[in-house]
Amino acid sequence: MNKSLLLGAMLTALFLAAALLSLVWTPYDTEALVIAQRLKPPSAAHLLGTDHFGRDILSLIMAGARTSIAVALVAVGIGMGLGVPLGLTAAARRGGFIDELISRGNDLIFAFPSLVIAILITAIFGPGALNAIIAIGIFNIPVFARLSRGAALSLWSRDFILAARTAGKSRARINAEHILPNIANLLIVQGTIQFSLGILAEAGLSYVGLGAQPPIPSWGRMLADAQTMVALAPHVALMPGLAIVFMVLGLNLLGDGLRDSLDPKLKVLRT
Repeated sequence: MNKSLLLGAMLTALFLAAALLSLVWTPYDTEALVIAQRLKPPSAAHLLGTDHFGRDILSLIMAGARTSIAVALVAVGIGMGLGVPLGLTAAARRGGFIDELISRGNDLIFAFPSLVIAILITAIFGPGALNAIIAIGIFNIPVFARLSRGAALSLWSRDFILAARTAGKSRARINAEHILPNIANLLIVQGTIQFSLGILAEAGLSYVGLGAQPPIPSWGRMLADAQTMVALAPHVALMPGLAIVFMVLGLNLLGDGLRDSLDPKLKVLRT
């Protein structure tokens, strides 16, 4: 079995399990403030130590994984759910008005990074996890639209597509029955990559105060709260930072492993 795929799947499964477990149990209440236990180093009682409010960091990381995964997952779902149909439609109408409109719309969105979009959205509606989802999701739409369009264009000139057109199938039916199944592997791999970028984006937005708001735990806000205490209690910043690193690493390894397993050209090279 591909080592990257195995290691990536293990790391990703670990954080997914922690996020799911946090729905029903955490070692300590994430909202309980115990000032007498503030900034305690890792110990048997608190495996990853406590923060400046005396909260258990392991519990916060478990609950923060739930927030990061939920935001990134929904944002990728928005990007894939809207971007893929747009990309397939543009490829089916290559060179026409619809293709040009979708392509220029993608360029327009790419001109504004997700952080700028988030600032614009939060300036209108206020900060929060929902607005972070919208901002990251909007930025994901042109990513999947461009990937779908480029992959679909290479298929529209293939013999089996010409045969389907000769049989009288509509563009929409060809996209659903022939194009989409043949580019699904590319979309799955890109989805894992965008998922990892979504984790980073959520952490970044929370770090600057535009993501999930208290009392919802967030890795990015944990880092923001810890930045003035790094010299006094480095574990407060180290633990959420490592959580972000290993979560993103796991997803990237998973994406690489899936690409190697699903790409027939790479399979031929390995054999």
